[in-house]
Amino acid sequence: MDRIKEKLNSLRVEADNAILRAEEAEAKNKQHEQVLTSKEQEITSLQIRINTMELDLQKAEVKIDEMKLVAQEGETSKNSNDALVRKVQLLEEELDAAEKNAKETLEKLRQVDVKAEHFERQLQRAEQERDQWEKKYEEMETKYKKSRDELDELVMNMEGL
Repeated sequence: MDRIKEKLNSLRVEADNAILRAEEAEAKNKQHEQVLTSKEQEITSLQIRINTMELDLQKAEVKIDEMKLVAQEGETSKNSNDALVRKVQLLEEELDAAEKNAKETLEKLRQVDVKAEHFERQLQRAEQERDQWEKKYEEMETKYKKSRDELDELVMNMEGL
């Protein structure tokens, strides 16, 4: 009986120990379940964040594509602008050359005008001189005719003597 009591006591101690261990295991299990629940919540939260970040990434990629298009359009616009600037510069150079040419032509025209005036004055002087010579010629012709008439008259008078 003592042995049975001892055995019972030993079984009770074992049962108490088993209960303690079971309680500890349940506590640990609960703790692990809480950690597991916390981790599952964290995983869910992280999955939501991943989905949000994937959406943000897609939006960012779309924006990057848009920015690339804008950059390409900007580059095209810049190239067009550069080409137009070069064209404007060429046109300005052509304008400068044309203005220089016009100034030179205008200067030559002025010189030709001055020469024309000079020649007109020379022509007027020559015409005046011609008029004077014609007048002298007429006077001389008149004198010649008069002298010839006088000479003819004299010759006639002499013949008549």
